[in-house]
Amino acid sequence: MNHAFLNELAEAAGAICVAESASFKEVSIEYKSARDLVTSVDKKVEAYLRSRIAAKFPNHSILGEEQGLLDKQSDSCWIIDPIDGTNSYIQGLPGYTVSIALQRKGEIVAGVVYAPVLGQMFSAERGKGACLNNNRITVSGTSKLIDSVLSSGFACIREGFQPDNLGAFSRVIPNVRDFRRHGSAALDLAWVAAGKLDGYWEQCLNIYDVAAGVLLVQEAGGMLTDYRGGIDYPAGGLVATNGLIHEQLRKLVVEE
Repeated sequence: MNHAFLNELAEAAGAICVAESASFKEVSIEYKSARDLVTSVDKKVEAYLRSRIAAKFPNHSILGEEQGLLDKQSDSCWIIDPIDGTNSYIQGLPGYTVSIALQRKGEIVAGVVYAPVLGQMFSAERGKGACLNNNRITVSGTSKLIDSVLSSGFACIREGFQPDNLGAFSRVIPNVRDFRRHGSAALDLAWVAAGKLDGYWEQCLNIYDVAAGVLLVQEAGGMLTDYRGGIDYPAGGLVATNGLIHEQLRKLVVEE
């Protein structure tokens, strides 16, 4: 896999996001639901990514948040989230990302998560480790939950899903050092991979939210499971950690 292509693709998509934000009052916003937003920039960025990928790999399938699946009956499928963290983008906050992953025969083999405002390009390739701005990264060494800094999200509330994340949140927070909320699953996973966060959990996620981030955590030496400790993520919820605090966190999330 040509990693330079992935990085350049994400960087160009991020540049579109930043440029469009300068005139954001003119950007149209639509509501997928009462709390789930999509902007004209989401659509523009996804269209750009699809066109670039299709030009270089015309026989590959593409799955994107806004346009769904373009199925070419291929062993290779690109999974893209043009703006993960649309609410942050709309509000002028820096916590949004462009997320791009390549899946081959059902396995994620390469991925990038790019936070353009922060200037952080996270990349990973199966079996070759994970990087932030071309420097190798690893998960943290925090071994006690009480010493950890975690993140989560509340897509479940937006979707009206029950049980929601509030019960888990109330159980976890008294048992950790601190908590941060960023609004981008891809960014949270990237920061777990880089050791900036010790762990992350969330439910009601989609594959395009987490595909690249999951590979980052794996290649940085972390651990990922569903809420029950299996591999049915993100459908069964997702817990991502440095591995050392994994069971401590997972058991609180599911109230074991």
